[in-house]
Amino acid sequence: MRIALFTETYLPHINGVVTHVKILKEGLEQLGHEVLVVTADANTSHHYVANGVLHCPAHTSRRFYGYSVALPISRTRLKMVQKFQPDIIHIHNEFGIGFSGVLCAKLLGVPLIYTLHTMYDDYIYYVAPKALAKPTTRLSHRYVRFFAKQAMEVTGPSQKCEEYFRKAGLRKGVNVIPNAVEVEQFSTRNVTEEEKEALRQQHQIPTGVMVACFVGRLGREKSVDVLLDYWAEAVRPEDQIRLLIIGDGPVRQELEEQSRRLGLEGMVTFVGKVPHEQLPPYYALCDVYVTASLSDTNSISMLEGMCAGLPVLQRTDPLNADQVQDGRNGYNFNNAREMADKLRRIQTMDPEVLRQFKESVIDSIRNSGARDLAEHTLHIYEKALAEYRERVWSVQRLMGRNIGRM
Repeated sequence: MRIALFTETYLPHINGVVTHVKILKEGLEQLGHEVLVVTADANTSHHYVANGVLHCPAHTSRRFYGYSVALPISRTRLKMVQKFQPDIIHIHNEFGIGFSGVLCAKLLGVPLIYTLHTMYDDYIYYVAPKALAKPTTRLSHRYVRFFAKQAMEVTGPSQKCEEYFRKAGLRKGVNVIPNAVEVEQFSTRNVTEEEKEALRQQHQIPTGVMVACFVGRLGREKSVDVLLDYWAEAVRPEDQIRLLIIGDGPVRQELEEQSRRLGLEGMVTFVGKVPHEQLPPYYALCDVYVTASLSDTNSISMLEGMCAGLPVLQRTDPLNADQVQDGRNGYNFNNAREMADKLRRIQTMDPEVLRQFKESVIDSIRNSGARDLAEHTLHIYEKALAEYRERVWSVQRLMGRNIGRM
């Protein structure tokens, strides 16, 4: 099968969508399929293909983390996608490149698949002032409905996507395909004790101190402010538990000021942005992954931590209730006291019980690799192709009848 994946951002940028598309591409190619990634690239003035990626001219958007945004209409792009002769077009973003995928699918007569990665209600503040939040939200719902209606099949990383479509006024089933993760890359087997000790010294973490981490973009939607409030309310200095906040973003300065205001010096460390390939030693250094975010859909950073055996403490999210199962791969918490109690439970576990717990965490994501993601997605592709061919055959049969009556 020949598959074109349309995504606004791709390597060398790193975010959840990029990682998902990268892993999907690798999995599909491992299974013998041909893949073309179509993406925006502000560093080029012309369309070109290199290493299975069609780079499209774009401009840089300062509002959206410096990512590239391309125009949705391009004859050159259409011709290059047509030359690839895709059997399936699969879009992963809703901006210029995503819209371009919709047009290419229509003009080339190819089934369209749409994956919703982002709950946009949580991101409205990036593009609209508070006074315009409601009308902007309604507009974003209409926009997402448009993409979903064009697609033969819709997928998403969690049941939260189907709930989002309902809020947007669309009754369409979502094929839930959990995010994949590069399991082996984040295994602690790849990290030496010397690397971990170097990080301890770099961030002044005394031996014996338990280390929790959050990894991700520091935007309001990630609720790191809630995490800091909970930490100040229920975690005591004598607990000897350090929180590492790894990442950067538009509210980092606000969060650092909040941390100082709450008196969390010595308990919380803002690490800043860490290149993706340098994350494994950080996960290996830590004892637990903690998040208060209710905007994520099967967070890839969380999955990476689980590859290193980190139990996850997650603020209770009914629409993501199945991703953290109490006692198997972590614990859910509803408030500061519950979060702190779960941290201390892990901190005081018998070493053998903790070892088994960590093995259980790793086992829970063992089937989350590239081939697993590709196999799940291929079922959706085959379903869409069969449905598309049935529609075409039905139209042809109807046209034949009508011609016969003339």
